[in-house]
Amino acid sequence: QVQLVESGGGLVQAGGSLRLSCTASGRTFSNYAMGWFRQAPGKEREFVAVISRTGDSTSYANSVTDRCTLSRDNAKNTVVLQMNSLRPEDTAVYYCAATIHYRPTISTLYNYWGQGTQVTVSS
Repeated sequence: QVQLVESGGGLVQAGGSLRLSCTASGRTFSNYAMGWFRQAPGKEREFVAVISRTGDSTSYANSVTDRCTLSRDNAKNTVVLQMNSLRPEDTAVYYCAATIHYRPTISTLYNYWGQGTQVTVSS
């Protein structure tokens, strides 16, 4: 069982930056690839980014590539999503998730989810 807790969300103006963090419980954090998804009102949950268990490989959604950087520190059981040049369409609840698979972009392949953190980008 893995427990995930997100932090770092908030209100920011367009063009600004946010640093979202996710901290996991347990000593087996390095066994999981870690992903970020987001869900806006009236929208389906969508993939944002994922990093492999060793941190050697990442994948980003086309909507955030070149604006976001995902990293992890296995010693601290933490994954960080640095988001820059934020746009109003980035407004959503952002969820951290863990998976035993390599580097999936499909939400159904994730085993554990955090409760989410709100990101609001004003124009």
